[in-house]
Amino acid sequence: MKIVLIGYMGSGKSAVARALSAKFKLNLIDLDSYIEAQEGLLISELFAEKGAVYFRNKERFYLQQLLDSEASMLVSLGGGTPCFSGNMDLIQNSATSIYLRTSVATLCKRLLPEKSKRPLIAEIADEHLQEFIAKHLFERSAFYERASHTVTTNDVTIAQLVDEISVLLRKS
Repeated sequence: MKIVLIGYMGSGKSAVARALSAKFKLNLIDLDSYIEAQEGLLISELFAEKGAVYFRNKERFYLQQLLDSEASMLVSLGGGTPCFSGNMDLIQNSATSIYLRTSVATLCKRLLPEKSKRPLIAEIADEHLQEFIAKHLFERSAFYERASHTVTTNDVTIAQLVDEISVLLRKS
């Protein structure tokens, strides 16, 4: 079994992935961490030193490597991964994908306190964050919506999300 979690930054992918991997006893792989380990550089360093095109090519290569393996796993993706290089097609053909849909208001509430740790939004003024997220999420939602399943993460606990996802996976 291969499960792939997708969604915008702040949607809860990391927290949900940890809980799901424990429940289903699946190896958890955070794609960004996997890329960093393989490349010996942080994602921010890869972007700065080698550029976005290099990073997106490597992202596709490592995602394909993981999804082509025989091992069962849960893969948590970076927010942009499904939107580039035909990655959503690859995901649809190789795994069960779950989109963690989160409202713009909830994303702003979650991301504002950790802006400095998020390179994509670190330089955006607080008063412009909601507009940026809304526009960015709109651009990405066509990719996210192609997931096998969608769950909404607003005002629910991780345990509730895991229960909801468990039901969806049993029906798949």
